[in-house]
Amino acid sequence: MAFHLPQLSCKLRPEVAALQPELVQWRRYLHQRPELGFQEHGTAAFIGEKLRQWGIQHRTGIAQTGIEAVIPGMRPGPVLAIRADMDALPVQEENDKPYRSLYEGKMHACGHDGHTAIALGTAKYLAERRNFAGTVKIIFQPAEEGPGGAKPMIEAGVLDAPKVDGIIGLHLWNFLPVGTVGVRSGPLMAAAEFFECEVHGKGGHAALPQFTVDTVLVVAQIITALHTIVSRNVDPLETAVISVGAVHAGTAKNVIADRATFKGTVRYFKPELGDWLPQRIEQVIAGICQSHGATYRFDYQRMYPPTINDAKMAELVRTVAESVVEVPAGVTPHCQTMAAEDMSFFLNAVPGCYFFLGSANGTLGLDFPHHHPRFDFDETVLSIGVELFVRCVEKYCGLVET
Repeated sequence: MAFHLPQLSCKLRPEVAALQPELVQWRRYLHQRPELGFQEHGTAAFIGEKLRQWGIQHRTGIAQTGIEAVIPGMRPGPVLAIRADMDALPVQEENDKPYRSLYEGKMHACGHDGHTAIALGTAKYLAERRNFAGTVKIIFQPAEEGPGGAKPMIEAGVLDAPKVDGIIGLHLWNFLPVGTVGVRSGPLMAAAEFFECEVHGKGGHAALPQFTVDTVLVVAQIITALHTIVSRNVDPLETAVISVGAVHAGTAKNVIADRATFKGTVRYFKPELGDWLPQRIEQVIAGICQSHGATYRFDYQRMYPPTINDAKMAELVRTVAESVVEVPAGVTPHCQTMAAEDMSFFLNAVPGCYFFLGSANGTLGLDFPHHHPRFDFDETVLSIGVELFVRCVEKYCGLVET
């Protein structure tokens, strides 16, 4: 299903526009060599070599494969961090392009190769000039897709020495036209949490259900009841999602299963729901199991908290975006998603803003969305990303006249 995408005019300085061929080259090199979370050794080596070529101080091996690059300006001032994720997905690429993945079963299907290329371009531009106050710290993070590299990088001190005052990051987003900036204060992306439940009953002959505790029936009722939690227990003005993605029970059509399992995910924006939702889910499970004489084992795993932008940092990004792309068409606050990001850990630690940079290459992400085997994005967005980051540095840290 194709859409006509508006042609936005973007104001790029000549020096940034001139980086475009290199940005494409770096992105395609990385796209051909995708690596999964905490396995980004080749990616880290590529980044480290570039940083050495440009004389940028950096530290490697953070949280296994992460890198911290530090670029001091011409005089003291605030410290702004820029975060880019590096990892790929366990997806077999189906694109027929010269830069398709060389690695079986691995693919950059979410744009992290573009994020890394944009961060490298920003590092090169800033290192060549350093005409700003303060310090820029660029964080190349592993394992965003799981199990999560942001938290161990923070624990390893990536926000210290020098202490970071603010942080920004972007995600290429094929649900917005090329060049459009999606930015808003408050919640941008949801929390991601997972649950698994195993229900135990009493198996038996399908023709004699009176002698059994039918776990398929119990689980069916639990799943139906779980979907009433959001509609009847959560404030209609709030947003939450409970989805059961897998159910397994039984081995034969004429046998009532003595065990059944189901698992799913919970998403929400409001942090206060984080403690209440798992309690309510287990209450529903426990009540239905008790009414049928079944028992259960319930496991709940918290992954990423909601991604919540600081109001002042979001305003910084918005004003910068308005100086780069046409408005109002090119800047939108209508960009929330129930997908999750471990950028949230950085935003919980220091004031920051995570924003979307539209990269749709003809279909607004509906035909081949993020995580699809044929995902790709419009590479003209790479230099736009560098321009946005550079202007954020200049506005946040302050330009130094030379």
